[in-house]
Amino acid sequence: MLQRLLQRCLNWCERRVDVFAPFDDMRMPPESFLGFAWYYLKPVRGWLVLILLSSLVISIVDSSLLLIVGWLVDRLAGATPAQFFADYGAIVIGGGAAILVLRPLFTAVNDMLVDQVVVPQLTNMIRWRAHLYTINHSLAYFQGDFAGRLANRIVQVGPALREIATGVVDNLWFVAVYAITAITVFGQIGLLLAVPVVAWVVLYIALLVYFVPRAQARSQAVADRRSYLVGRVVDTYTNIMTVKLFARVSEERSAVREAIADHTATMLVQMRLMTGVSVTLSVLNTVLFVVSTGAAIYLWSLGQMSPGAIAASLALVLRIITMSGWVMQVVRTLFDNVGTVQESMDTIVRPHGVVDAPDAKPLVVTGGEIRFENVRFHYGRTSGVVENLDLVVKPGEKVGLVGPSGAGKSTLVSLLLRLYDLEGGRILIDGQDIAKTSQDSLRQQIAVVSQDTSLLHRSIRDNIRYGRPEASEDAVRHAARLADAEAFIAGLEDHRGRRGFDSHVGERGVKLSGGQRQRIAIARVLLKNAPILVLDEATSALDSEAEAAIQSQLAHLMEGKTVIAIAHRLSTIAALDRLVVMDRGAIVEQGTHEELIARGGLYARLWHRQSGGFLASDGAAALQAEAVS
Repeated sequence: MLQRLLQRCLNWCERRVDVFAPFDDMRMPPESFLGFAWYYLKPVRGWLVLILLSSLVISIVDSSLLLIVGWLVDRLAGATPAQFFADYGAIVIGGGAAILVLRPLFTAVNDMLVDQVVVPQLTNMIRWRAHLYTINHSLAYFQGDFAGRLANRIVQVGPALREIATGVVDNLWFVAVYAITAITVFGQIGLLLAVPVVAWVVLYIALLVYFVPRAQARSQAVADRRSYLVGRVVDTYTNIMTVKLFARVSEERSAVREAIADHTATMLVQMRLMTGVSVTLSVLNTVLFVVSTGAAIYLWSLGQMSPGAIAASLALVLRIITMSGWVMQVVRTLFDNVGTVQESMDTIVRPHGVVDAPDAKPLVVTGGEIRFENVRFHYGRTSGVVENLDLVVKPGEKVGLVGPSGAGKSTLVSLLLRLYDLEGGRILIDGQDIAKTSQDSLRQQIAVVSQDTSLLHRSIRDNIRYGRPEASEDAVRHAARLADAEAFIAGLEDHRGRRGFDSHVGERGVKLSGGQRQRIAIARVLLKNAPILVLDEATSALDSEAEAAIQSQLAHLMEGKTVIAIAHRLSTIAALDRLVVMDRGAIVEQGTHEELIARGGLYARLWHRQSGGFLASDGAAALQAEAVS
């Protein structure tokens, strides 16, 4: 019965805070530390107040126990058992019963508030909210940092903020209550006993004032070095194939060694501060005990203190000494966490680079016309990449983008997907400015197969279904069949024995070959069936036989869609309705394959270089250099 009641109570407590409660995930958290902390702690502020109050009651009860011990010593001295129980029996039994109920009750309440209501839920609520804000950053944000460091900062901010909150409200009461109790009691006995405690409190506060800002700065430095170390290690593991292929294991070891050495050196600087503060506090505590003991004995010799009062007073002093070291550790941990939070703030508290307009509406594609009007984009530089570009892709038209590396082809596609905001001009789809539509609705209407195919570490089925989660099993298998992927999928098995469509592909799809990843990506796009299709080197990872096997299916995929295809292998796009030749961010030629060959311009030179092979004469090498320049 009691166990069932306890379980119900625990279940009730665990349901008080909703980790996934709705909130404005586009609002940037405050830039100040206190504002940032309050932003994430606000949903549980009421529970934190209850923890504070329960801790206060516990600390008052605990400090009262020491005074009760002193009272008992005085009453027991010189009294017979019969006399003591006759005079004080009822008081002792009543007080004992009250303590027996109050202390366990409030301890249980405090523990349940901390462990069941706040700690797990608050930790993961902070992580969830920080992740949702972070995932809405632009592509450039993620390209500018280690994925491991970003993940580390999102994961660590939850427990760090939680420890700060619970450390302040659940722990710092105790030393304050004990110090106030000691000063009050000692002051009533005599100033000679109270002065050492008052002096100790003043010096202890001064030590904290010295310690706190230095601990905060050094903790932040340690957290930053730790995060860099994690990012460095994760970067090595993520690119382990490249590391091994280029025989760079020793260099990567050296890089991680340097990161660890840097982190160690920063920690040593922090530990010097801790050691100095710890030694200083030990001296303060020792002086307090010796002086308080001497003062108590002196007052006893004058008849101003009873043995019980001495016992209670010295017990209070010893408790203060013990708790001062404990509180210093709490403060140390507190500011370790402050450093961790501030480091995470450097990552989290940044404005979103690409945001929806306040009145953004869903994109509605009726025909699929794409219009680039005077588009300018320089990646933040003063010039270059794309400059004053105009292009119209008619509904249902299949357009190939051709040009040497660096011509701006992939950048143009990125701008169409609004992975970056334009620096000038506009892009329209069926007359709708994409800057005034929601990003999600825009990307839902465009299917992409990129040259850098990346799969999620999930099952083959989940990867194919990623653009259309509600798709049936038959639809998934049909898409795989059209992408010429069903045969190799049937033979897959992962390390846990999962087979076929259930097998997992590893991080970024590393368990599959480049051609297999590309075919899974094509199946994913086939299933999504968006009205606008972008093929960015869609068959670059396929051998000639595999490419031939899916070319007819790609042609089927393009039926009734507006298509923009990028390919360095010109034979894959020569049959498209129109070819747009780009060089240095500008359109230099347009037309069909036959028209461009007849014109004898850049496209014709690129075509003859490829059809003639790459192992030609010096003249062909010169032509290649001219095309790339």
